[in-house]
This record gives sequence, structure tokens and C-alpha cells, in this order.
Amino acid sequence: MGVAVMTSGPSLKTRALRYLARREHSRLELERKLAPHAKTPEEISFVLDALEQHGFLSAVRMVEQVITMRKRNFGSQRIVHELREKGIAENLIAAALPNIKETEQDRAREVWRKKFGTAPANAKELGRQARFLMGRGFPPEVIRQVLRRADEEEA
Repeated sequence: MGVAVMTSGPSLKTRALRYLARREHSRLELERKLAPHAKTPEEISFVLDALEQHGFLSAVRMVEQVITMRKRNFGSQRIVHELREKGIAENLIAAALPNIKETEQDRAREVWRKKFGTAPANAKELGRQARFLMGRGFPPEVIRQVLRRADEEEA
């Protein structure tokens, strides 16, 4: 009679690499995903430190990916919020902010144009359009400029 050897599945490093193969992850995201499979938090830290040293895990790449994916449809406030939720360091967020804000006016106008296309006819419609853009994470001053420009173009 042989003794059955139980395997606990893939190693933490293998699991982490599988997650990273699908998309960039922040360190915090990987910690959360690996936690159920680790014996100790130190074990996770050790694996993540090694992945960072070898360039598999990169907060800078994570920031670039989120910005690239989100900036077509969302404003700077929403993107910054998402980066913070992913555990990205404030200095990396601050460094990326000018890049996001540079084209924010044009992006907000394009998002507005796709959804509405015509200037608000009354105060109720103005509020609806402004709330939509706020929900997409555009700052109030950008929203005002987009809606004011839409009104001027129709007049």
C-alpha cells in the first residue's frame, strides 16, 4: 500500500505568473489573490519581491495599462480612484496625472458627444448630462466647459 501524497496545487509563484500573464496586476491585487493559497503573509511578500526584482511585477506598467485602458471613457478622477484602489503609490499617480489631464477636455467632449450629441434643452437635461460626465470621473470645471461649448455651438 502506497501513501497518497496530496499536492496543494500550483506554487504561489506559478499562480502569480498566471495572473500576470493575463494582465498587469498591482502588488496589492496579487497579495489579495494569493492570500488564500499562502501559509504566511511573509511567503507572499517573498514571492512578490522576487517577481518585482525580475521585472514581472511593475507598478509603473500597471499605471500605464490602467491609463491606456480607461482614458477613452473616463476622467482623471475616476482613473486616480481606480489606481488608489489597486494600491498604487501616490508618487506614481501624481507623476501620471499631467498625462491624464492633458487631453481630458477633448476626451470629455468625445464621451459627451457619443452619449448625447446635442446641447441640453433645459435645466433638467443639463443636470442629467452633467451627472453622467461626473459619474465618468470628469472634474466639474471640465464638465462646465464641455456643456458651455455645446450650448455655444448650437446657438
